[in-house]
Amino acid sequence: MAWYAIHTRSRHEDRAYLGLTQKSFQTFLPKIEVWSKRKDRRKKIMVPMFPGYLFVAVEDIDNETKVEILKTFGVVRILGKPYGSEPIPIPDAKIDAIMRIVASRVEVQQFQYPKVGEYAKIIDGPFQGIEGLVVEADMEKELFVVTIELMQRSVAIKLEGFRVARL
Repeated sequence: MAWYAIHTRSRHEDRAYLGLTQKSFQTFLPKIEVWSKRKDRRKKIMVPMFPGYLFVAVEDIDNETKVEILKTFGVVRILGKPYGSEPIPIPDAKIDAIMRIVASRVEVQQFQYPKVGEYAKIIDGPFQGIEGLVVEADMEKELFVVTIELMQRSVAIKLEGFRVARL
């Protein structure tokens, strides 16, 4: 059986998972436990590890199977080659690794580093809360140069990856 990634509508992962399961597809929706971001209280909640995506195992992905998957509420498309020609299977080793991470219940942190030209917010350190434009990024060293407008002057600050977040 080959695993395929399914792109779902925003925040419809659970509905698509339920619909595909009811259609007897072997479906995998990896979820992780995180602290909620509500201001009035904090509690741990389960959220999808990959927001907007889930995985389906299919023996043979013919047109009839594709249509059956795509007709499920919340499903947008099956990931594959550009222009929707042919879905690309995900290697079993990657799915097994994701399953092991989910089963181990270790704390997983997801980072979405900003790219050059994107706006970012400084989330730690003396400049916390200030927003600026990323002008340079070194992903290997996790260093970012963010330019900040102060009194119509630009100041560039070099920051570590954990101190900056994409807006």
